[in-house]
Amino acid sequence: MINIQLSERQEKIIDIVKNDQPITGETIAKHLKLTRATIRPDLAILTMSGILDARPKVGYFYTGKTALSFVSESIRKIKVSEIKSVPVAIDEETSIYDAIVTLFLEDVSTIFVTSNGYLTGVVSRKDFLKNAIGGMDLNKIPVGVIMTRMPNIVTITPDESVLNAAIKLIDHEVDSIPVVEEIKVDEEKKEYKIIGRLSKTNITRLFVELGESN
Repeated sequence: MINIQLSERQEKIIDIVKNDQPITGETIAKHLKLTRATIRPDLAILTMSGILDARPKVGYFYTGKTALSFVSESIRKIKVSEIKSVPVAIDEETSIYDAIVTLFLEDVSTIFVTSNGYLTGVVSRKDFLKNAIGGMDLNKIPVGVIMTRMPNIVTITPDESVLNAAIKLIDHEVDSIPVVEEIKVDEEKKEYKIIGRLSKTNITRLFVELGESN
């Protein structure tokens, strides 16, 4: 098993969090006299490895755990295409009831929604629960009514790094994001074809595989 190679800056971040937890990313950046964007990759690595825990609207905590066995530099080189999984997608005219059935049969937390084969929205367990409690007729209303629509959806391309994927998952506080291929319809319009799914589970599985292979 190999040990994670933390950079000097990452070690400093851990010390800052230990001393001042809970602490926001902005405050950590101020301690280091850097911008939040500069340290975002470091926070992503430390969070996804389990060294730090990030809680929305609270900040970062030191977990006390030892680092998972992966080399941070390797994570920067691995592409999304190498670890993406098969996407679960439905047409936006599908009823909410049928969408819920699909969600449980596929055992996922998020379903991607399409129209004419292109990504138009995303719907999550929380969306289904909220509308089920609201007393809607789930058999008659299409999932397109309750989904989050483009362009308010975070996406990733297969050529982006796993590190970028981890950053997007953390920054947008989502469990999975669609891997897309950009299709140019005309000079002004672009559509997105779903070719995969990238989730926290994909990234966690990658860390385990890297550890077990050494």
